[in-house]
This record gives sequence, C-alpha cells and structure tokens, in this order.
Amino acid sequence: MKEFIYSEMMVHVPLCTNKNPQNVLVISDSADDLTKEIEKHDNINYKVVGCDLELLRDEADKAYDVVLSEMPQDKVTIACIDRILNDDGLLATLHASWDEVELNKSTMRDLANYFKIIMPYSLDNHKSSLLLASKEYHPTADIVLQRSDMLDELDYYNCDVHVASFAMGNYVRKEYLGIIKN
Repeated sequence: MKEFIYSEMMVHVPLCTNKNPQNVLVISDSADDLTKEIEKHDNINYKVVGCDLELLRDEADKAYDVVLSEMPQDKVTIACIDRILNDDGLLATLHASWDEVELNKSTMRDLANYFKIIMPYSLDNHKSSLLLASKEYHPTADIVLQRSDMLDELDYYNCDVHVASFAMGNYVRKEYLGIIKN
C-alpha cells in the first residue's frame, strides 16, 4: 500500500465527517505524515502525543473533536480517549487484520460502551482497514461534501472514496452482525 493512502484516509475521513473539527489529538510515535494531512484543513489545532497511556491521562476532559490513534486499543485506552473527546467526537484508529476476527470483535464491543457508531473502513481496495468510532456523526450520512471536495494536493482521498471505503462484503457483514454499529 502506498503510504499516502493510509495518512490521507486516517486524517480526512474523520475530519470530513465531523461538522466542525477544531481540535485534533494525534496519538502516534511517528506523526509527520498525519500532521501534513491535518495541515491541509483550515482552522484546525492539533497536538501530537506518543503512544503512551500516561500521556493520554494528562489530557483535559472533552478537549478534542477528533482523535487519530495509532496506539493499540484496549479497555483502559478507549475509556481515556472517551474522556478527552467532546460529546460529538470521533476516533479513527488502527484496525486488526480481517483475519483476526475475535480481536476485532472484542475491540468493537469495548468501543460500543462509548460510541454510537463503530464502522471499519477500507484502505487500498479493502486489503487493510481502519476503524471509525463516532459519538454522533455518521461517516457516510454526515460527510461534509464541501470540505472534502475543497481539499487540495491529495493523491487518493476524495468524497467518493470516503463513502466507498465503508462498503463491505456480505461475509464481513455476517461475521460482525450486531457488532458493527452503523
């Protein structure tokens, strides 16, 4: 997979889903490509912290509209992210391989305690994926088309790719029935 696909999809899908993203937290040990993508949006403040739970614990309650996380998700991390997200916040995070069904289901069940919408989305023609968890906004119904169409200097992401990335085959739908919340 081309690296620009990952960074564009990790950043632009949640930022073009949230109605008014202003504050973004990036949880990553190497965030350069992600921050370059964030900077393509106007009026976004962002902060980068390393993949360390102690760093997350220092963040203020309801301080962020979007969290982009490359940190593995467990119950404690998810609870911490929930605390620092505002009431309509979104989380975009790494997603285990589709072959790791039980790990994916466990993560999605943990996210369901805090988020209304939990949906995997595809990268590079469904070979790998990310996971979007949202407290309010639906990634295909609430996409901000004007924002997604006005972004310049993108190699992969556009509003059509945004919507298409949430399409999934029947085998995935059946396997995750009742787990994916859309």
